[in-house]
Amino acid sequence: MSLADDCIFCKILRNEVPSLKVYEDDQTYAFMDINPANPGHVLVIPKYHAPNIFEIPPEWLSACMVTVQKIALAVEKTVSPDGINILQANGEGAAQSVFHLHIHVMPRANGDDLKMNWGHNPGDMEAIAALAEEIKAELA
Repeated sequence: MSLADDCIFCKILRNEVPSLKVYEDDQTYAFMDINPANPGHVLVIPKYHAPNIFEIPPEWLSACMVTVQKIALAVEKTVSPDGINILQANGEGAAQSVFHLHIHVMPRANGDDLKMNWGHNPGDMEAIAALAEEIKAELA
């Protein structure tokens, strides 16, 4: 494990701060969000300190996503929500509040009014296509 001294999630991993653990394996840890958007809101973190998706090694991110799927299936069976959002934020502009990569498994209820949905407003297809080409060029 590569952990940071001053990170609250690293402190949870070192058992310095209590948490309500729901799952743990060699690479990941899942626990209840103490500020839940809805009942059943769980956080999944790697046992590797990386502040965001840009800095985490791919094998650690992959392990997190496997755990996210396990947690989402368990939340689905336990809470029976109308839907589940999987959310991962990077940077202050995306409202990231803890700078240790974490993935939210968020049960949703129809009409819960969580402010994550941006609506369906048609975009400029030419501008979208141009951006697609620029993004593809970055991947080459």
